[in-house]
Amino acid sequence: MQHAQTGSRPTGGSPPALPSVDITLEVNGTLHALRVDTRVTLLDALRDHLGLTGAKKGCDQGACGACTVAIDGRRVVSCLALAAQCEGREITTIEGLSAGGGTHPVQAAFARHDAFQCGYCTPGQIMSAVCLLAEGRADTEEDIREFMSGNLCRCGAYPNIRAAIREVRGER
Repeated sequence: MQHAQTGSRPTGGSPPALPSVDITLEVNGTLHALRVDTRVTLLDALRDHLGLTGAKKGCDQGACGACTVAIDGRRVVSCLALAAQCEGREITTIEGLSAGGGTHPVQAAFARHDAFQCGYCTPGQIMSAVCLLAEGRADTEEDIREFMSGNLCRCGAYPNIRAAIREVRGER
């Protein structure tokens, strides 16, 4: 049987090498030199190459927010960002949220308000909340609801998540 595009027979040898690239990622203030397939997502680079498993692989389609990280201070679903496109940018994951090993105020508020149940979505929720507060977009309950809508919680802890964000914003 001939190959439809070239008219030649498949050789049966090794598959062609996948294109790879050398990159340096700044993650949580530390530079990491990596060689990755050009198609590797930031989420997979963080989890599989750097061992940072806080960002969760939920839907792998950018719809659930479980993989949310901050890139240059902005919320990004890392399953939709290619690792190679993140070179030269400042990436913060849940593991790097607290300088010096302390608890970030949003993390502490989540604990006080029981803003997690199973905990799977919690890292993404916290990263999104931190960025939301830094962006100054948490003025009203409606703002919080709208700007957190990309982070899903199957357990339904939304009222507690919003309460934690309000607390950190300054309204108790």
